[in-house]
Formats: sequence, structure tokens, C-alpha cells
Amino acid sequence: MRLVCRIGALALILTVLVASAPAEASPAKVAALQSALQALRLYSGFVDGIQGPLTRHGIRAFQQRRGLHVDGVAGPQTRRALGWRGRPGLGSRVIRSGERGWDVAALQFLLQRAGHGPGRTDGLFGPLTRAAVMRAQKAAGVGVDGLAGPVTIRSLRSGGRGGGGNGEAPTGSVRFLRPVPGPIGDPFGAPRNGYTHTGVDIPDPEGTPIGAAGVGTVIYAAYNGGGYGNLVVIQHRLGYTSWYGHLSTITAYLGEEVVGGTRIGYVGSTGDATGPHLHFEVRHYDTPIDPAPLLLPTVAARPATAAPRGPTGGCDGLNRGGRDDWIAGERLCAER
Repeated sequence: MRLVCRIGALALILTVLVASAPAEASPAKVAALQSALQALRLYSGFVDGIQGPLTRHGIRAFQQRRGLHVDGVAGPQTRRALGWRGRPGLGSRVIRSGERGWDVAALQFLLQRAGHGPGRTDGLFGPLTRAAVMRAQKAAGVGVDGLAGPVTIRSLRSGGRGGGGNGEAPTGSVRFLRPVPGPIGDPFGAPRNGYTHTGVDIPDPEGTPIGAAGVGTVIYAAYNGGGYGNLVVIQHRLGYTSWYGHLSTITAYLGEEVVGGTRIGYVGSTGDATGPHLHFEVRHYDTPIDPAPLLLPTVAARPATAAPRGPTGGCDGLNRGGRDDWIAGERLCAER
């Protein structure tokens, strides 16, 4: 009888301990928190939904700054202190253009994870986010209205396109065609004047056609003042984006749906380049990764005839050439 009582008491203690342990935050909540801390210059990492040392350091720094209990946990008091960046919770309202908040940042991360993303997670619902919502709605077969209501959010939470319905990020192999035929020159991670190379350089003659490396949507097509020169960014599935820098001419346009081989521009040396080459970069949840292992031996096929072109430019069709545009500060373009 004593043994039974001791076992019962031990089970009760374990139950209390498990119940009192803090539940691990979902990736979307972590991403919303990272977005808020990044805007306050307290988080220098990428908005990837993974709560690591940099995220916890940012929370503690914010808590110390605001005179809160410093525990590295973004509880209700910390969320309130974040102001509009800490509220409201995702799913508490229908989110629409012009709104801002924690739920917008969480929505942007879910869109990015499902391969429809606006290219950044900043908590501001502008034209890029609305377009991303509409792409997600179309893919999920729900009403396409650009409003993020319960049905749209539920489809994204269940994994979105390619998801398994368990709330986890969709999985699957992602490979890219070679956008140009040249060999890889400077590799990923090479030292560059105080920073490391975030892509690979592929030398090719000026004017060599560049093909999209895979299926996706163009989310940036404009001059970039952060060193990339003429830049095209394509959003792919599973949270991947591909970047094409230093182009002599851009032929892609914002919002264009592309497939492998769609002509997006021509090799050049615009921006911080010492000669004609393509800077090719791949990011996963906005984190640069080495694209070389993901490249297929096949060079992106060229369409026999050029597809109809739309307007070129940034978020609203305007080229943004200032040093404050997005790559210099990890921003896509200013959503109004």
C-alpha cells in the first residue's frame, strides 16, 4: 500500500511539473516576437521562427530597458510593453490592408513558410502582404479577397500549400536550375570587406540571358542601393527565395508568375560589382544558405519567344535607388 501511495504521489508531482512548464511558442509567435525586437534594434538575427540565443537575448534586453522582470520569456507583461507590435493575437480579427501588429507579423511568417510570402516580416500589412494573402487564398481554393480571416489563417496554420495538416512547416526537396551557364566563381561564405558572401558569383558575358531557377512569384524587380544593383527576387515554395543581382537589364516585373527558365533579365555589373557576373543567392525564411548543393546540372531553359512583360519596378512600380532601400537594412521595399 505504501508503495502504491508513493507512486501515486510521484505521479502527481510529475503532473504538476509538466503542467507548470511553459509551453513552447509556435514558430509564428516566435517570428512575430523577432520582428518586434528587430524593429527595436534588439535582435540582429533573421525572422525565422526559431527561438534561439539571439531571440532570448533580445527579450532580456527589452525587459531590462522597460524595467520588467528579466526572464527571457515573452509573457503577457512583455507583450503589453511592446505596444502595437505585441498585439493582437493571430486569429483575433480579420486582418486587412493598412493594419499593423503582432498578428500581421505572424501572418507574414506563415505566408513565407507556405511559399506565398511578401518577402519580409515587419508587422505592416501593405500591398505586398495583400498580394501574398491573395496568392495563398488562390492556392488553398478559398475566396480570394486579400483579407486574412479565419479560413485563410486556418489554411496557413495547417501547413498551407504542401503542408501536412499538422501545423508544422511543409517539407519536401527543393532544387534549382542553374540560372546561367557559367561556372561558379566566388563561393558562398567567402570573406568580403568585413562580411561574408551571401551567395555565389557566376561569371558570364554582359548580356547573357538569365532564367528563373524555378517556379515562383517575382516579389522584387528594381534597382537596389544596398550593393546588388539591378535585382530580381523570386518567392518559391517552402519558404525559399532566389535572388539575382547585378543585372544589366531587368525583364521581370513585380507579381509575375514564373517557371524554370522564364527570362528575368540579363547579366551585367550594376551595383557593387567589379565585372559582369550574376550574383545568385538563395534564402530560406530570409536566411542566406549555400545555393551550390541545391543547384541541378541543368541550365534554365530559355522560352522560344519572350513572354508578355508587365511594368518593372519595386513595390509600387517605382525604382528605389537610395542607400536606405531594403537590402541595406534587410527590408524589401516600403509598404505604405
